[in-house]
Amino acid sequence: MQDVWVEKYRPKKLSDVIGQKNIVERLSAYVKTRSMPHMLFAGPAGSGKTTCAIALAREMYGDGWRDSLIELNASDERGIDVVRGKIKDFARAASIGGSDFKIIFLDEADSLTSDAQAALRRTMERYTQTCRFILSCNYSSKIIEPIQSRCAVFRFRPLGEPDVRTYLKRIAAAEHVEVAEDGLAAICRLAAGDLRKATNILQVAASLAKKIDEDSIFESTENIRPAEIEEILKTALGGSFTAARSRLDDLIARHGLSGEDIVAGIHRAVFDLPVSEDAKVRLVDRVGEAEFRMVSGASERIQLEALLAHFAHEGKRLK
Repeated sequence: MQDVWVEKYRPKKLSDVIGQKNIVERLSAYVKTRSMPHMLFAGPAGSGKTTCAIALAREMYGDGWRDSLIELNASDERGIDVVRGKIKDFARAASIGGSDFKIIFLDEADSLTSDAQAALRRTMERYTQTCRFILSCNYSSKIIEPIQSRCAVFRFRPLGEPDVRTYLKRIAAAEHVEVAEDGLAAICRLAAGDLRKATNILQVAASLAKKIDEDSIFESTENIRPAEIEEILKTALGGSFTAARSRLDDLIARHGLSGEDIVAGIHRAVFDLPVSEDAKVRLVDRVGEAEFRMVSGASERIQLEALLAHFAHEGKRLK
């Protein structure tokens, strides 16, 4: 399996894009009229922003779409010199192949510096006749207001589990890979609406196991099984802090995960614990505090043990 499945199975047409029906309908209308405004694609990773931009160009320009589309990643080329140089040169050059305009797709545009965004605003105004911009970002709030006002904004949402399952089954059928239902459920849980991540997980698991099930998914991705985290939390809630700490040490040694990864797993597991709603509120509040301290630079081990101690204290309180 030498192919990277993310690119191999990227939809070639807008109609093949999964999970973004309203956005696809709006983009398809632009293709029919052979006209489009500047656009801003905002949404989480793996939700289809790049796929929609490329599919739009394919349908707009046909086989010669590569001559009328330039892709730039703003996280790599984020300074004002790039806007004044590479982007401006492409924008002011006349289009070829009979099309009225070209497209500049600027991925991760929220990484552009404020000076670069200010320069980009003027470029977008000046070269509208020969060029259209598609800006892609995770957080539209990081794009300056003058640019947002010049763009039609498209907000992408994380993909739901049914959409992810449909796409994964399509890939599995094409690659002749057998995927069990619990394997699909595990991928959807780990991907959390990110279709690119889900596809990569499937490919990694397929390279290590003939039949993909929940065990092969967690083994190939080195992620914690939810049952393992839940067992640690139940042990702590039962009042056995030392035993829970020992299980945590074993988990860290086997998986080599960071403290933030474990806290994220604990956060997901809290909602499945057999405790009252008020107890879940207190526990989630404490999980959030531990995560904040880790991000601020506190010792991960101390914060994790303090979190288990809080669970043990909460367990005694519930009794």
